[in-house]
Amino acid sequence: MAKANIPEKGAIVQRDFETYSLAPHIPGGFVEPAFLRKVADVAEKYGAKFVKLTGTQRMIIVGIKEEDIDAVWAEFEDSSKAIGLTIRSIQMCPGTRSCKRAKQDSPGLGFALDKEFYGKPVPTKFKMAVSGCSNCCSDPWLRDLGFIGADDGFLAVVGGKGGGTVKQARELTGGLTQDQAVELARKVIAFYRENGKAPERLGATIERVGFEEFKKAVL
Repeated sequence: MAKANIPEKGAIVQRDFETYSLAPHIPGGFVEPAFLRKVADVAEKYGAKFVKLTGTQRMIIVGIKEEDIDAVWAEFEDSSKAIGLTIRSIQMCPGTRSCKRAKQDSPGLGFALDKEFYGKPVPTKFKMAVSGCSNCCSDPWLRDLGFIGADDGFLAVVGGKGGGTVKQARELTGGLTQDQAVELARKVIAFYRENGKAPERLGATIERVGFEEFKKAVL
């Protein structure tokens, strides 16, 4: 019988419906050399087909047997498993830590969001991104909640999504400090948990409730 995803184990069934992919948690795609070696060692040890760099700034180990899933996760110190109806990986650019165009420390905000929200339950998947400038290399305009660095702080945008029916986010408020941005994220996520109806994403919830009502609730 064909197998299926195992959300509680963070395992996504592959095209063969027999093996799985696992994505160790890599906040923002910032990786120490030792972690790269660990991924390579684990992939070889458990006979993975390959390791794939993803658009969400992670690495997925592809082709793991079901009986090896727990052992593979045990190899990693952080075994967070955010798939399914959860807050997914927060995408972020290097920001002022290295990029000459950046206006704000996007990893600083991104890591704070990751620490508080990654893997937490929501009505359906919820994606966030932080960009250090208006180039938006981390695609905040295509995320449920995005933050964009400007001279006066972060601009918040909401309701975007990619996929088969692309939706551009809309501006919510600007001039935010990192702490204010995190507090806004708390309110936006709380609103979504209270008002969201699966399978609608945040943008659809806002459309149903009304943008002005949403703003009153979160600002």
